[in-house]
Amino acid sequence: MKALTQSLVLLCAALAQPAWAQNYPSKTIQLVVTAGPGSSADITARIVGEELGKLLGQPVVIDNRAGAGGNIAAEYVAKAPADGHTLLMATGSTHGINPSLYGKLRFDPIADFAPIGLITTSPNVLVVSNKLGLRSVQDIVAAARKGANELSYSSGGSGTSQHLAGEVFASAMGVKLLHVPYKAAPQAMTAVISGEVSMSFVSAPVALAQSKSNAIVPIGVTSLQPLAMWPELPTIASLGLAGFDVSAWFGLAAPAGTPAPVVDKLHDSLRKVLEMSTVRARLHQQGMEVARSSPTHFAGFIKSEIERWTQVVRASGARVD
Repeated sequence: MKALTQSLVLLCAALAQPAWAQNYPSKTIQLVVTAGPGSSADITARIVGEELGKLLGQPVVIDNRAGAGGNIAAEYVAKAPADGHTLLMATGSTHGINPSLYGKLRFDPIADFAPIGLITTSPNVLVVSNKLGLRSVQDIVAAARKGANELSYSSGGSGTSQHLAGEVFASAMGVKLLHVPYKAAPQAMTAVISGEVSMSFVSAPVALAQSKSNAIVPIGVTSLQPLAMWPELPTIASLGLAGFDVSAWFGLAAPAGTPAPVVDKLHDSLRKVLEMSTVRARLHQQGMEVARSSPTHFAGFIKSEIERWTQVVRASGARVD
């Protein structure tokens, strides 16, 4: 009798699964972003969320929960109901860098989430304050080694790709740089323009716009390949730091335990959004490359990113407690 009861329970659960997908979503979807308005994560979420909501028939509302390198947002979603109505704009920080950078996390980037799909990759650009007279990687290294005035770099928060890019850069060049974290990427950029800090690693569109106004000096891009939107800008790897590759990425994830039919429906909708020419064009204008993946592939990608950044963080000596 007990075996029969268990079989009936499993059968009912199996029969109920299609209803999950059919009735989902039943209310507004909350897409939680790890950074503030105007950041690359926020822009990506708004571009994708707008079209995702149209396909799913429910509004996708952006909820910016910046702080602690994205950990605040990730922890919030990890503890949210697993019904597909609370999603996370997962990043290379929350699901790659932070597990080894932070002494303790209140969420498990693998066990606490159901990956839905990778969305974009986005390299940063090293920019220097126009007030310093530095025009190359060699100039930066020479100035840092003199030590008369400590060179500093800003980021949108500890644990972000901008933060670690600075750590990797300093370690590889054998110099010391002071990290100055801000609450959001726009504030980090403003600090460079004003001369409050020496340099920063910022998104390509922001760097390009500010370079046209001569507010900053662009040095190089953090990807191995030049940017399609800015092909004349050299890669840092080609400027004497072979293999330098610190690009941000963004993907969609739900709390662990979210029903498979809901995850599948979200992934299918995300795939359709990323196939839209208008969406791809808007993302490209932001210096991003579309990077579609299945939930299974995305899960494997996250594991490989954690392994990769564990090695990088240990080599750099970076640590946030």
